[in-house]
Amino acid sequence: MEIFIGFLCAVLLTVLLVQIAKARELATAVRADHNEEYEVNKLQAGMGVVFMVLFLVACVVSFIYYAPYVLGWGVNTAASEHGPMVDSLFNTTLLVTSIVFFATQFALFWFAWQYRGRKGHKAIYWSHNDQLEMVWMIVPAVVMTFLVVQGLQAWNTIMVDEGDHDIEIEATGYQFAWEIRYPGRDNMLGTKDFRKIGGKNTLGQDWTDAKNIDDVVASDIYLPVGKKIRVRITAKDVLHNFYLPQFRVKMDAVPGMPTYFIFTPTVTTDSMRRRLSASPDWQVADKQDDTKKRYETFDYELACAELCGKGHYSMRRVIKIVSQEEYEAWLDKQEANSTYMSIVRNLTDEEKAKGKVEDPFASTTKGELLFEKLVAIKDRVNTQLKSLNDALIVAKKAKNAAEVTKIEAAIVAMQAQQRIARITNNLEEANTAEREANRIASQVMQANLTTTDNAVIDSTAVPLDSTANKIQ
Repeated sequence: MEIFIGFLCAVLLTVLLVQIAKARELATAVRADHNEEYEVNKLQAGMGVVFMVLFLVACVVSFIYYAPYVLGWGVNTAASEHGPMVDSLFNTTLLVTSIVFFATQFALFWFAWQYRGRKGHKAIYWSHNDQLEMVWMIVPAVVMTFLVVQGLQAWNTIMVDEGDHDIEIEATGYQFAWEIRYPGRDNMLGTKDFRKIGGKNTLGQDWTDAKNIDDVVASDIYLPVGKKIRVRITAKDVLHNFYLPQFRVKMDAVPGMPTYFIFTPTVTTDSMRRRLSASPDWQVADKQDDTKKRYETFDYELACAELCGKGHYSMRRVIKIVSQEEYEAWLDKQEANSTYMSIVRNLTDEEKAKGKVEDPFASTTKGELLFEKLVAIKDRVNTQLKSLNDALIVAKKAKNAAEVTKIEAAIVAMQAQQRIARITNNLEEANTAEREANRIASQVMQANLTTTDNAVIDSTAVPLDSTANKIQ
């Protein structure tokens, strides 16, 4: 109510001032006194100049405050390979438009002051001026041509799609969230059909396409640093926009018309936090968690840059940029939650009938699908690696330096086999990796057994020697 009363008072005050101005203007016209009119012209022109100065100062101050973030200066430098090119475009455009902006604003208010109505001065009418018209037509055309060509060069460089990307993921926007689909170890996304959307199949994945078997719809977004990422972008309902501000990535998500963007992250989340820690602006306490500094809670984000409805704000997602090893470890954990395995393969016959889910591979015995075999092999290799890590902990506690060195070397060799088991889509390669992992593990365990046996013999020998001494 107080806000409404305040608004009403402001409206009434504005009406009052307008009416007073009109009454004064009418009185001046009746008296035919132009001196007062000249004084009013001078006052208004002077106020315009004062406003110009204050306005331009405010523009400069706001520029100094916001430019580092908006234009990617200092610690806000782009975290993608193509980012500096985009920032260069913005800087060039801002330089040109700033010159035009300040020049036109100065000219606007200077003309209002210099050519105000006053005694003894009469306005000159120009119907046209060919030279002036040529200048203001050619100069903007040349500048715009330069900016457009520079923009086209950047666009053609950034958006070239030669199929040489390392990873392709899919981002599907809907009110009010994103579904992020990852390809499995085959590194290929399966086909979709909107007519198959229903129940738990929220994306309409076509289960007859074997490429869908290992696809994962992840709750988190992880991407490896230094790898070229192709994002397939689409939407299920209204127009959304896939926006990664720190990476200078922005593309509409249009229902029925897939778009894409290709970029290469160059700075991990942890590295960006260290970079931001050098800035005083990021050394303050975080608003959400005052026990931490602002830079400590930083995360890259995915936002929707289209006003898609009342829940638009909730479309924010956190993105983690990590090393290749961390990415593979995270993807390893996601593999067990393959969409096909979760909502089709592992359902009972009763659940399939109730949910009207058809499994095109139902005739294949569980555990016999290529994907299932590969995952089982990978899990066994992971178990072998875990046994070595456990043995390393025991050796370190025993302070056995030689044993620690031997186990650490075995772990490095085992990790190489683990990586093969994680990423290969070839059963023979996976079996070879498992055999090698078993060999490495058995060597370490055999060495441990030999060491233990020797220790037992030595401990037995001591009392025998002691007994012999006593007999003598």
